[in-house]
Amino acid sequence: MMAAAMIERALEVGPAPLRNGAFVAVVGPSGAGKDTIIDYARAALANEPGFHFVRRVVTRPSAVDAEDHDTLSEDAFLTAKREGAFCHDWFAHGLYYGLPKSVDHEIERGGVAIANVSRGILPDLKSAYANFLVVHITASPEVLAHRLAARGRESAEEIERRLMRAAPNPCDPENAVMIDNSGPVADAGDELVALLRKSAAVAAVSDQI
Repeated sequence: MMAAAMIERALEVGPAPLRNGAFVAVVGPSGAGKDTIIDYARAALANEPGFHFVRRVVTRPSAVDAEDHDTLSEDAFLTAKREGAFCHDWFAHGLYYGLPKSVDHEIERGGVAIANVSRGILPDLKSAYANFLVVHITASPEVLAHRLAARGRESAEEIERRLMRAAPNPCDPENAVMIDNSGPVADAGDELVALLRKSAAVAAVSDQI
């Protein structure tokens, strides 16, 4: 009951260009397990039509221990951007990220698009989609530090800087739905699945208004 009330307050319905469907933006600090929870939801909703888990385009090679994404060189990415291949894009940590134009097509058809995005792009997303929800996945500082150290990609100083960036900042929307992923994956994963199903229901109703 509480989750339903939270999402009805957080799912913004307004005069944005795309009213059908919904866009669910997943944000959170490194080490929070955003991709893990998104993968859990993807598997749980595999047999339910209408959910579009966005495959991002990134100027970084794919790796076994990282998000599965499409890779472009920086030059190819910028060319694709000029040609209108992305509905949204941003630059962070030395990399370019893009969401393919197909996202808008899925939402126009009434689907729910789910994407891991930068907090800095949230205002643009909110202005683009009438039905828009932010899900903030986080974890305790101790869990974040342990997960980042286990990756073995960064020094202790780099991990400390990442943890400092994980603190609240002006880009964090007040009405984001928070999911704590400090415990079992299934707990946070089931919360996201419930939110996505509710998003689909709310979007379907708003489309009839």
